[in-house]
Amino acid sequence: MSMQAADTAPAPAAPARTGGAGRERLRLLLRSGTFLAGAAIVAFWVACALFGSDVVPQDPYAVDLMSKLQAPSPDHWFGTDRLGRDIFARVIVGARDILTIAPLATVLGTVLGTTLGLIMGYFRGFIDEAISRLIEAVLALPLVIVALLALVALGTSYITVILVIGLIFTPLIARTVRSAVLTERGLDYVAAARLRGENPFYIMFIEILPNVVPPILVESTVRLGYAIFTVATLSFIGFGIQPPSADWGLAISDSYGLINGGYWWTVLFDALAIASLVVGVNLVADGVQGVFET
Repeated sequence: MSMQAADTAPAPAAPARTGGAGRERLRLLLRSGTFLAGAAIVAFWVACALFGSDVVPQDPYAVDLMSKLQAPSPDHWFGTDRLGRDIFARVIVGARDILTIAPLATVLGTVLGTTLGLIMGYFRGFIDEAISRLIEAVLALPLVIVALLALVALGTSYITVILVIGLIFTPLIARTVRSAVLTERGLDYVAAARLRGENPFYIMFIEILPNVVPPILVESTVRLGYAIFTVATLSFIGFGIQPPSADWGLAISDSYGLINGGYWWTVLFDALAIASLVVGVNLVADGVQGVFET
């Protein structure tokens, strides 16, 4: 009787491939000094973006021509710009626009790139070849020039900047996802899903996608750093965020010509803000990549 029960008892379900590994990676991530340092920098600027306007001592948009171009002092910690606006307040508040546009553009590029990569890697054949040739044609063009042409045609606004940067990142992310999917599609769990009669989109998004999250996460974190720098660059050349925003790239563009006159503070602190945020994101990306490659 007991032998028959043992023979007919259902086999225990296999553990999820990413469950235990995910917890272990999270534990390693929280022990990574590189990741924690980068996360602290990013968290600081996120806090500035969310609450900066409530804590700065001066109105970042208040014009005071009697106080213009004052050097750093106890009254104005980072000095004032050519319109007498407090640079410290503007640096703190300036995190808001760049930390709105860059993450949204990265999310857009990640969603579109992941979808394309899944389709290319799973179906292969003619679909893979056609999309791959299109991606190669796009990547053969200078991406900055493509972005500028798109912004000239569509106009400069938050939505167009997000769309342009997201679309630029799409083919780059798609190639990374495609490579990961090509590795996964030949594994037993994909063959089992086909034998069960699952449709291709179910297999791609329910079966394969959870197992290619690590390279997607690494790639999107790297792209976030590029997105921050791209937003600042577009603002600097006049095709990104527009006045009266306190955006860092726009502030550097507005005060760049004053360096020769000795007004170094009008540019230095905004440049340091951009550099620190990009460094913070890159440290996070390095920490994530190091954990997933172990």
